[in-house]
Parts: sequence; C-alpha cells; structure tokens
Amino acid sequence: MKKQIRNCFWMLAIATASLAMSMTACNNDDNETAKPFTTDPIESSLYACGISQDGTRGVAEAANVVFTEDDILWFDVNTRELRFRDTMEPLREKIPLLAGVNFYLGGEYLFSGGATHVSLICSQVFDDLVLCCGKIDGEVVDNGHYYLHDCYPLQFIDDERVQANREKRSAQWKLFTDYLESKGKLKK
Repeated sequence: MKKQIRNCFWMLAIATASLAMSMTACNNDDNETAKPFTTDPIESSLYACGISQDGTRGVAEAANVVFTEDDILWFDVNTRELRFRDTMEPLREKIPLLAGVNFYLGGEYLFSGGATHVSLICSQVFDDLVLCCGKIDGEVVDNGHYYLHDCYPLQFIDDERVQANREKRSAQWKLFTDYLESKGKLKK
C-alpha cells in the first residue's frame, strides 16, 4: 500500500511540475504583443515545383521545389536564358524530362498550366511554355543552360496556337519579368 501511495505522490509531483512549467512558458510578462502567423518565406517569393508526368498535383508537388529565386542569377529577356547559380543541383536530377514545372509567385500559380521540362533530345512538339535544357543556335549546341521558350522546337514559334498561348500568359509573363527586375535579376 505504501508503494502505491508513493507512486501516486510522484505522479502527482511530476504532473504539478509539468503544469507549472507549461504555465510559465505560456506566461507573457514582457507585455510583448504576439507576432502574427507568418507564412513560409517561400510563399512570398518566386519558386518552381516539379509535378508528376501524369499531371497530378498535391502534397508531393509542394515537397518538390526544384528552384527558388535565390537559385536564379539572372533571366535574359532577349535569349530567354534562365541562368542558375553554379552550386545548384542540375534540374535533370530533380525532375524527369517531360515532367511539368509549375511556377509560383507569392504562393500563387504564375503560369497556369506550368511549363514542360524538355531537352534537345526531345522529339515531341510543344505549343506552350517549356523549360528547355539546351539550345541550338545555327551550328552551336548549348547543352548546359536553361531557357524558357514559348514552344519547342523553336521553328514553331509562328504557329497560331503558340501565339495564342503566348498571348494568354502575357500578363503573367509581365509579372515574372517585373518581379525579376525588382530583384536585380533581369538582363535586357
């Protein structure tokens, strides 16, 4: 019986101590106002997430951030090259070819429908935004840089569907370039 009383006494002492520590931790004696809930820093910046090849989106997409504005050195509006920091892991290791890439600005979709991740070995035709690894300029093949193009391959740039898709995202494109310019990351 004494053992049971002693065990009850210790459980009561531990519970009382825990309650006292909890109350002390919750006490706000310094009269500092509570800070409002702030979102994750990524929610207020430019970033891109990879999505599955079947187009499904969800929790996995949020966990698959492929780059943020901190990874971007600059974007050239003339060549459409998106230059990343040398320290960044190559995108081909983060997302497979032909997978989608959704761009976000401030937590909202920037380009509805996102872009498709392609490379120069791709034999498919895309009439909407692509994030292309590499570029062929005449006889010169540039395989190490990324470009945001309105279509792939570029010989279809004058196609009416490509032009219609480009026009649909013109407001978002302006937000994209204006934001990068405000961060000092836009080349003209």
